Amino acid sequence: MSELRWNPILEEWVVTATHRQERTYKPPADFCPLCPTRDPALPTEVPASSYDIVVFENKFPSFKPDPPVPAVEPTSLYKVAPAQGVCEVVLYTPEHSTTLTEQSTEKITNLVEVWTDRYRELGSLEYVKYVMIFENKGDVIGVTLHHPHGQIYAFPFIPPRPAKELESSARHMKETGRCLFCDVIEEELKDGRRLVDENEDFVAFIPFFARYPYEVHIFPRRHRTSLLEFEGPERRSFAVMLKTIMGAYDNLFGFSLPYMMIMHQAPTDGGDYAHYHFHVEFYPPHRTATKLKYLAGCESGAGTFINDTLPEEKAEELRRSKPFAL
Repeated sequence: MSELRWNPILEEWVVTATHRQERTYKPPADFCPLCPTRDPALPTEVPASSYDIVVFENKFPSFKPDPPVPAVEPTSLYKVAPAQGVCEVVLYTPEHSTTLTEQSTEKITNLVEVWTDRYRELGSLEYVKYVMIFENKGDVIGVTLHHPHGQIYAFPFIPPRPAKELESSARHMKETGRCLFCDVIEEELKDGRRLVDENEDFVAFIPFFARYPYEVHIFPRRHRTSLLEFEGPERRSFAVMLKTIMGAYDNLFGFSLPYMMIMHQAPTDGGDYAHYHFHVEFYPPHRTATKLKYLAGCESGAGTFINDTLPEEKAEELRRSKPFAL
């Protein structure tokens, strides 16, 4: 069962997806469902004996193109709707014991092309209003399959956090005539203390208002609302920046750092979002090599994050951790 239930207090949708309780949980490495099929008698999700990058629909999706009728009837207070959408899995490589960080710049550039294609195709579906590309990495994030992969959720609505960004950036544009995110980029470049890296096309920094100790945001210097607006050289520059930041994370404590990586881009509902600015946000849960940032009472109950560190100091640590050669 998969359905949408409306929270009238917070005015946002909650997805119930009961079938996800049965999803695959940490299978043995010698039979990973995301590896290529080595033995035809024991097929995996990928029937080929090898592959470059693979995208397929999630077997345990939160959203479905043809969702079932909701399990309950709506009332005047509690709205219910079918969870119509698409959930896809993106396999970065056939190699099981590796990470996205370890892929070549050329491979990550190809992945950017794949992400762009999926954003375009999924966003063209009439019932899809927002396409979210993301990666969950590491046991502490709750990852159940260790093969290097990401996901794409094509939502039938604009999720709350992007909706808030759209609201604030539209208001800023109306009041100032400028892009809010361009102003943030300018402020961070002017200050400099929170910068982690920059190249000709992209800048990466721990924002002034970081919620996680090592939270990094990556922005294109030019005003782009989505991956569709990237020009050829920008795609490779984006790949270089992603690899640099992920490399800095892995060098930070000497192990492959867990994180959530989320791409923020314009909705696909046909609206005018010229005021918006594409960016990527990384949320690593570690605050030290051995301590995690938990979302406890204040964060989960009040919605207010408490950061135990100074972004200026954490940015300096990441600058020192950047790989010298890519």
